[in-house]
Amino acid sequence: MPIVICDRFDVVAVPYPLGSASPVGRRPALALTTRPLNLAQGHTVFAMITSAETAGWATDIAIGDIETAGLPAPSVVRLKIFTLDNGIPLGRLGTLAKKDAKAVRRALREALGEDE
Repeated sequence: MPIVICDRFDVVAVPYPLGSASPVGRRPALALTTRPLNLAQGHTVFAMITSAETAGWATDIAIGDIETAGLPAPSVVRLKIFTLDNGIPLGRLGTLAKKDAKAVRRALREALGEDE
């Protein structure tokens, strides 16, 4: 199985459902951690990406530039966070545009707080 080392804010395909011995599909996910960290630890921290039609969490972040992200339909980043071994992602789809990445950074700061 190929190893996928992500850059922060890469959009990748992951098998679905996660952890299943027999995945039935693939879903997009957003890498939240940096390439050096992902490489050093062998795992990447991701956030869920889901259809904008299923939006509903207070922290959902609309992806404005779906083409750059490599997504086929309007989508949102959902702060449902998980970690995967770098051998699990199936490949890179795209990356968040700068404006979308900035919105995710802001949402993470609001959700997790900031140290002073």
